[in-house]
Amino acid sequence: MNFKTELQERTDFAEAVIEKYLPEEHGFSGRMAEAVNYSMRAGGKRLRPVFMREAYQILGGEGEIIEPFMAALEMVHTHSLIHDDLPALDNDEFRRGKQTTHIVFGEAAAILAGDALLNYAYETAFSAFDMAKDEAELQRVAKALKVLAQKTGIKGMLGGQGVDVENDGKPLEKQLLDYIYENKTSALIEAALMVGGILAGATDIEKLEQIGSKIGIAFQIQDDILDVISSVEELGKPIGSDEKNNKTTYVTLEGIEKAGNEVQKLTDEAVGLLRELTDEKSFLEELFQSLCARRK
Repeated sequence: MNFKTELQERTDFAEAVIEKYLPEEHGFSGRMAEAVNYSMRAGGKRLRPVFMREAYQILGGEGEIIEPFMAALEMVHTHSLIHDDLPALDNDEFRRGKQTTHIVFGEAAAILAGDALLNYAYETAFSAFDMAKDEAELQRVAKALKVLAQKTGIKGMLGGQGVDVENDGKPLEKQLLDYIYENKTSALIEAALMVGGILAGATDIEKLEQIGSKIGIAFQIQDDILDVISSVEELGKPIGSDEKNNKTTYVTLEGIEKAGNEVQKLTDEAVGLLRELTDEKSFLEELFQSLCARRK
């Protein structure tokens, strides 16, 4: 089976898991659930749940207890996209090739849908407690929840977004840009790999965190590059938004060529760490390599 087919199978599995956990659209709050589901069903690469399940399986995990966390992490990620697209932040009208949530449902509804989705993510993750078969698995779920909360919060994704917004339009030095990328983007990828490892009963969680950090920063730098060289059709969202919003990126600091070299360097380092955890060449390794050459 070739890489593209394997990736599609894993993405389809992640989609099915996510769909299983989406809220029902009925009652007085049905419109909010509709806005949530519109955003969740808008597509995307589903990389974070795929990362999580791959780490879980590579490290010996078996069973369905990973699934609530797969859905929850994608809910956290999608909540951040809903809010990123708002007029007060990036003011984007398209995401994943579709109109953004605030364009379809209105700004107030989009704000509340993002809030609801973040909370619903934790409701979903908590359901893993009901799936635990013994005390050891209960403890793993608790530990995984702690990681999910930390990587989402003020010392993770939301903290990175806050610093990003505070410095919007200002010239940034590389140290501060690294902080933003490490938290705004890498934190959830770190969470994906760490939660997968924790639920599998692995002990070297710090190495998974390091892998996630490197891949997350590489992923964000590649986004910077694509914002300059890609097209709306390929990317599924407006290009040139970084320049429009006067954002400092790796491209504005280092230039496209040097930024591209950094993507490859970080990817190679992540693959090297991954090989310390598993002797065999894994699908996850191939996925890391494909991300540094992606066009969308």
